[in-house]
Amino acid sequence: MVYTIKMSSAARRQLRKLDRPTQRRVAQRINGLADDPRPSGVVKLTDVTPPVYRVREGQYRILYNINDNQLIVLVLRISHRSEAYR
Repeated sequence: MVYTIKMSSAARRQLRKLDRPTQRRVAQRINGLADDPRPSGVVKLTDVTPPVYRVREGQYRILYNINDNQLIVLVLRISHRSEAYR
């Protein structure tokens, strides 16, 4: 099953602010979530409702929700690791 990737406006803005090589790597990682929304290395954050998942790409963290009923991955935030959980 292939999931549809949707991005919040904040995530789009954060992706645009990255330098080109980092943009490509992060975008490739996000596109990979369509095939496997729970790849190896994914972490489900605790004490958050609805569940938020985190995947790493270099120094950046991609925070997203998964809706299995509608096959949607919603990217909420793309942040440097020092700012990802604030």
